[in-house]
Amino acid sequence: MATLLFRKPKPDVVAEPRTAIIDIGSNSIRLVVYQGPERLPAVLFNEKVMAGLGRGLAETGMIAESALEVASEALARFAAVASEMEVTRLRTVATAAVREASNGHVLLETARGLGLHVELLSGEQEATAAGQGVLSAIPDADGIVGDLGGGSLELVRVSGGKVRERVSFPFGVLRIGAIRAKGQGVLERQVFKALKEAGWVGKGNGLPLYLVGGSWRALARLDMYLNSYPLPVIHQYSMAPAAIARMGRTISHVPKSWLRAIPGLSTGRVSTLGDAAALLATLLKHLQAEATIVSAFGLREGLLYGLLDETLRAEDPLIVAARDEGQRHGRFAEHGDLLDRWIAPLFTQDSPGQARLRLMACLLADVGWRANPEFRAERGVEIALHGNWVAIDARGRAVVAQALFTSLGGGTMIPAPLDTLASAADLKRAVSWGLAMRLGQRLGGGLAGPLQRSHLSDDGEVVTLNVTPDDLALYGDAVERRHAALAAALGREPIVTA
Repeated sequence: MATLLFRKPKPDVVAEPRTAIIDIGSNSIRLVVYQGPERLPAVLFNEKVMAGLGRGLAETGMIAESALEVASEALARFAAVASEMEVTRLRTVATAAVREASNGHVLLETARGLGLHVELLSGEQEATAAGQGVLSAIPDADGIVGDLGGGSLELVRVSGGKVRERVSFPFGVLRIGAIRAKGQGVLERQVFKALKEAGWVGKGNGLPLYLVGGSWRALARLDMYLNSYPLPVIHQYSMAPAAIARMGRTISHVPKSWLRAIPGLSTGRVSTLGDAAALLATLLKHLQAEATIVSAFGLREGLLYGLLDETLRAEDPLIVAARDEGQRHGRFAEHGDLLDRWIAPLFTQDSPGQARLRLMACLLADVGWRANPEFRAERGVEIALHGNWVAIDARGRAVVAQALFTSLGGGTMIPAPLDTLASAADLKRAVSWGLAMRLGQRLGGGLAGPLQRSHLSDDGEVVTLNVTPDDLALYGDAVERRHAALAAALGREPIVTA
C-alpha cells in the first residue's frame, strides 16, 4: 500500500490518528478524512470536485485540458487540507479515466509535484475495493455489487462476508450517452453481449444488486422524492426494478430545471441521470436481480476495510459506531453495555436481531443529556433516524428511535414518522425497552454501582426489582413511578425486594 506521511501530530492536538483518501475518479475527485474506531471511523471531512476527467474520453482517448486544470487545482487544495488537518496517513488512488487516458500521466506528474503518490488501480482492484466497501457497511450482503463510476462499471459477487467473482466493464456513466445516441436498443445489446462474454448473464439469480456510486445514489434521491419517502437516508434504501423503469420514463419527460430543484439531488449528476437509469434497468434485466439496495459505502471505505485483520472485520459496525457515540457524548463510558445487561432479563424472548437493536438503543441512551430537557426525546429520535449508521435499515432506525424517545421522557406515544417505517408490534416492544432503560437510568443516576448491585426479573405476573438493603433508599418516588410504568407496559405488577 502506498502512503504519504505528513508531520506527526502532537498528542495534545490530535487524540486519534486521522486517515485520509483522495479518490481521483472519472467523474469526481474527492477527499475524505476519517477519525475514530478502525472498524468504522467517522467522516471528519468530505469534499468533492466534479472534474469530469472521463468526459469525452471514449471519443478522444484523452482527458480534456479543462478537466486537467480543474483536477490539478483540486489536488493542490486537497493536499494542503490534509496537511493542515495533520493527517497521519494519506492514500491517493486513481481509477478508469487516468488509467485509460493517453495523457493520464500528466495528472500523475502533477500529483507527484504536490507530494502525492498516486496508486493507479486496475479494474479488478476497483471491483475488489467496491465489494469490500459494501461488506464493511452491510456485513451480511449476499448479491452483486454494482459500482458505477464515470469511466467504468464494476460488478462483484459478495456472500458470506467475502468478495467472490469480479469483473470490470467500460460502461461508466460518462460513456453511456454516446452509446445510447447510436440508436434505440444499442445500450441493451452491448451490455447483454458484454455480460454474456464474461459469464454474468443471470448471475443475480433473484439476489439484490447493491448500488455504489454517486449516479445511482442520485437515482435513489429522485425515487425518495417521487414517493415522498419520510426518511432521507440513502444507505440501504431499496428500489424495485419497476421503480427504476418508472424513473427512466420520468427523467426523459421532465426539464432538467425540475430535477435540479429536488432537495439533496446533486446538480452535477442531473445531466447523466437518465443514462444511469437506463444502464441500471438493463443490468437488472440481464443479471436477473430482483431488487436494488443502495450502499453509501464503496471504494474508499473498501480500501480502509481491506487493511483490517479478520478480528476487526468481524466486529459489528453498527454496535462499534453506537458504542463510540455513547462514549463520546454520554456521561459515563460504561453505561450503555451495563444498562443493556441490566434490562435483558425482561426481554429473553427477543430475537438476535431485536437484541442487537436493543443494545444499540442502550449504548445511545445517554447521548441526549446535554439537550434542553424539553427536547431530549426529540433528540433521541433525531440521533437514531438521521445518524450516520450502517448495517441497519429504516425499520431498525425507527425501532431504536422509539426506544430512545420513550427512555428520554417522550412517553409511550409513537412520534412521526416511526409508524410508517416499523410495525406496531416492533414499536410496542421498543416502548418497553425505553421504559426499562428509563428505570435503570433513574435508579442509578447513570452510575454503574447501583445497576451492578441490583437486578430485574419477570415471572410472567410480576416485574421484580431486587436491590441490596443498603440501596433500598435509592427506591424513591421517581424510581417507583418508572418501575410501575414499565410493569404496566408489560402487563405485570411491580415489586421491589431487598
